[in-house]
Amino acid sequence: MLIGAVSDTHNRVDNVKKIVKIFNEHGVELVIHTGDITNSQTLGYFQALKCPLKGVFGNNDLNEIGLEEICLKNNFDFRLPPYVISLENKKIAIFHEPDLICSLLKECKDIDLVLHGHTHRYRNEDIGGVKHFNPGECAGSLKGKNSIGIVNLANLEIKRIFF
Repeated sequence: MLIGAVSDTHNRVDNVKKIVKIFNEHGVELVIHTGDITNSQTLGYFQALKCPLKGVFGNNDLNEIGLEEICLKNNFDFRLPPYVISLENKKIAIFHEPDLICSLLKECKDIDLVLHGHTHRYRNEDIGGVKHFNPGECAGSLKGKNSIGIVNLANLEIKRIFF
């Protein structure tokens, strides 16, 4: 199963349209957004995905009006972090801010993959048998410097895609 990972779209509608197109072209079966959408209208553009969308709300989403309504309207599954899901015999912990990752991993020893955002910095590390991934900046204005990720759940290999 291929899952798309995106973070910190920060109301960049032009980038969200590109992101959706890339994920659709790669045939991902689920997209996970790790927070900081920042605007309900921007979140609505993800309805063009050909797969479900799950995610967490980031620190810049907490006071935004309409995000929950867009989630309901489009059947998007967003929660406050951490949000732990199981897919294809893998347990995935979804965060926005990475600060609480260590405490969750102490409680939940069976996490295979941690997805987070917030820092706008790329991260792809194996720590204690757990893959930690942040796709990096996707809200920037420099063409070719924005990135998202595709995770193959079978082997936790990650492909970083620049746009």
